[in-house]
Amino acid sequence: MVNRPIVTGLSPKEGPPGTRVTIRGEFLGSKATDLVGLIICGCDCLLSAEWKSDKKIIARTGAAKGKGDIIVTTRNGGTGTSTVQFRAYYETIGPMKESAVWIEESPMQSLAWGRRSLAPTGYIQEDPLGLSIEGNDKKFPEDLRDIFPDGSGDLSQENFLPGWFLLENHHATSFEDLKAGLSYLRRRVESQKEGQLSFLKSNAGSVMDQLDTLMALRDRVTQDTKLYGKDQVKDLEVAIQKSIDASHELFKDVLSRKEKADATRAALSALSRHKFLFCLPNSVEKSAARNEFDIVVNDYARVKNLFGKTEVPIFKKVLEEVDLKILGIRQQLHGKIKEMPQGVEQQKKLVKALISLEAQQAGTSVASRLKIEDPAWDAIEARAKYLEDTFLKSYDQYTGKEGTPESKSRNDPNATPVRVQFCEEMTEIAASQFPDLWRLGQAYFTGELRGAGQPKPGNFKRIILTVIEQFCSYLKAALLPAGNQRTLLVSTMKGLPTWPASNLSLNYLITWLPHCLRYVRVSYATLIRLDLPGEALDIVLKFIDELRLYCLSTILKKANEKVKKLHEKETWEFPVADFAGATGLPSKLEEILTEAIDDAQVICLTPEIRETSLLEPQSDGQREMSKRIQELLGTFCGVIETLALQRSDEDPQQAPMLSQLIGFPAALLQQQISGGTDKSWGSSITWEQRMLCCLSNCIYCNKVFFPKLAGLFTKHNYPVPSIAIENSRSTVNTLFSSLLDMYVEHKSDPLVGTIEPSMYIGRFQWDQVGPSDKLSPYAHECCDNLVSVYSEIFSISPVLLRPVLEPIVQTVAEELARLMTCVQKFNVNGALQAKVDINVIRDAVRVYSNDTAKSFFVEALEAIPQVAESEDRIQETVRQIKNNMRLQLMCLQVVDP
Repeated sequence: MVNRPIVTGLSPKEGPPGTRVTIRGEFLGSKATDLVGLIICGCDCLLSAEWKSDKKIIARTGAAKGKGDIIVTTRNGGTGTSTVQFRAYYETIGPMKESAVWIEESPMQSLAWGRRSLAPTGYIQEDPLGLSIEGNDKKFPEDLRDIFPDGSGDLSQENFLPGWFLLENHHATSFEDLKAGLSYLRRRVESQKEGQLSFLKSNAGSVMDQLDTLMALRDRVTQDTKLYGKDQVKDLEVAIQKSIDASHELFKDVLSRKEKADATRAALSALSRHKFLFCLPNSVEKSAARNEFDIVVNDYARVKNLFGKTEVPIFKKVLEEVDLKILGIRQQLHGKIKEMPQGVEQQKKLVKALISLEAQQAGTSVASRLKIEDPAWDAIEARAKYLEDTFLKSYDQYTGKEGTPESKSRNDPNATPVRVQFCEEMTEIAASQFPDLWRLGQAYFTGELRGAGQPKPGNFKRIILTVIEQFCSYLKAALLPAGNQRTLLVSTMKGLPTWPASNLSLNYLITWLPHCLRYVRVSYATLIRLDLPGEALDIVLKFIDELRLYCLSTILKKANEKVKKLHEKETWEFPVADFAGATGLPSKLEEILTEAIDDAQVICLTPEIRETSLLEPQSDGQREMSKRIQELLGTFCGVIETLALQRSDEDPQQAPMLSQLIGFPAALLQQQISGGTDKSWGSSITWEQRMLCCLSNCIYCNKVFFPKLAGLFTKHNYPVPSIAIENSRSTVNTLFSSLLDMYVEHKSDPLVGTIEPSMYIGRFQWDQVGPSDKLSPYAHECCDNLVSVYSEIFSISPVLLRPVLEPIVQTVAEELARLMTCVQKFNVNGALQAKVDINVIRDAVRVYSNDTAKSFFVEALEAIPQVAESEDRIQETVRQIKNNMRLQLMCLQVVDP
């Protein structure tokens, strides 16, 4: 905190104009140039002030009158206060008394120049009342000048007041003595009137002698007039003039040399007395060369106060030369104001000096030669242009590096890319130079730097907005892809070159975009501390939101790339305890999503000062999040599809013919025996098993995992992307239907294709069947094949039993109905056997028969001729066969979970 100057002591405390006083106090400045003002009793005494220390100043008082404060003003402390006062008064000044100021003479003083002035200076006028002054030695306690401001106690003055005289000389005299003094004064006046007549009576002889002498003198003049004429002194005058001319001729050279010497001495004396004025042109030039413009301002102000109204020709000539020098210095200052770079304080100092010189030089003959309307505004425009040029220079420098060998290492994580270097430099420029521009503008509008011109708030606002918009636009060109850049708000950026195109990897973006975002946020915090208007801050905030949104998009794209590679990490293990058949693939997706959301929260989703949430309802951030999440989940569905459709060379393109009668593949039998209940196959898993796992993952994602993702967003207090999740569920449902049809077709076609060959193997004919209480081989084989499919599904995911077996059973029923309809002739045993076969198969798959399958079984039975009194026999045979096949039928009777 800067302390204000305070005056606590003064010596002497009263005196006439020109009194040399010593001022003591505190905080009177740390050096001589700190003293910028000194007022004593209302008069400016700065020119006579001599700074000694921070506690002492010596000065001479001005032409003041009465009591007043001593006010000291310093450069840093401002205007101070005073605890003491100085009393200024005028004293009577005679012709032989020195005075520091000019005192107007009164008429009486002018008349005093006569024989009375020859009286000795030591004369003391006697008291006109004839009274003794004993007892009146003590001074009257009050200042008589305050009581009689326009009077005087001096008998010789025109404004003599008896009251003043009595209080000054007889304030202790009694009233009776004053009455006696009045009587004495009256007697003296009367005696002076009578004294003139008595003087003539007592000196009558001398008066007569004087009259006689005058008569004789008149007679002699009359005689001389008759003898010499009226012009009696002509010859004497001529003689005297000749002697004067002779004397002049004798002393001409001496007098001439004396006059020259006197003139030289007068000139030297004038030079010595006014050395400051005559040396000023050279001194201001030297001070300007040393950039000490405050000294120039002070010296010019001093000389204008001392000699501004002079009529002396030599002084006026010197002043004109000084004015010309100041005019050149003003031009120099105006140029220096626009020179960049320089500190804002130095620029303000130059502006103040220029405004002061311009104000002091106003009205002079050379003032019209240079007219600077508003130097402070010129300084603001120069600083703004320098800032814009710095932006452009940095932009050109770094765009020139793009594509060079220096930038080839942009994918190297240890090397800082050119774009990031550009971002760092731009934010550093904005954080260091923009506050100077803003502070300079504030000083201009608060009046600190304002000259005679009116301020331009609208233009300054345009400058601020232009600079900030250019700053954001350059960074947009470097950091955001062309498709992500919003429309610029300023027309001054027309023709801005775009950043050279280059393919930026996601690793580069993930590594360096958060770094750039931090730098931009630091610059934004600097602008906030400047208390900028909201319109300017909103421009940077909008760019930060765009950069945050791009960071979010990049993070989710990177997560999407990781999801695309999940098929390489599938181990075909079943870590989900409460959902059989689901592999660890969804959990790996959850890990990727969790990592991405955590990274996004740290980098861009957590708002900082004055920032808003990026995921507000109906915002670009929420739409981008929903879009990227939907893409990511869609990619995951694609991974499931890739795993389901991926086949190796060993995988059969079609299921083997599962016919025990035609031939059962030994490899498949060995696989079913060895891998029926294994929970992890690794590389030995078959395509059918992979397909079942993928179908299980589809059901798990649709029913459990995708809805569960909402909790991942809720945990971070982010809005749930419900539309993306629902669309992804629809996508995974479509995928499930597609894969299910593929698997059912793969399983049902070979299975159904074996029924007819197995039925008619060995030239079997339905009209040549003998009596039998057993199931036909084709029906037995059909049941075994269905049990085989059931076991394959149940070993992986029981939840798939009904979705898979229902269409297969429907296809089997349709095939049996077709075959029974195509039989041309049944004998009685053939009809009985066919009914037994159809009933056993129908009862075996009853749990997985839909309405369509049931109708096909009814159609098959209706195609078989009826046999009289055969129903009980058929039922008994069916019961015996089902008892013998209870193990197979028990598998098919288990209800799916």
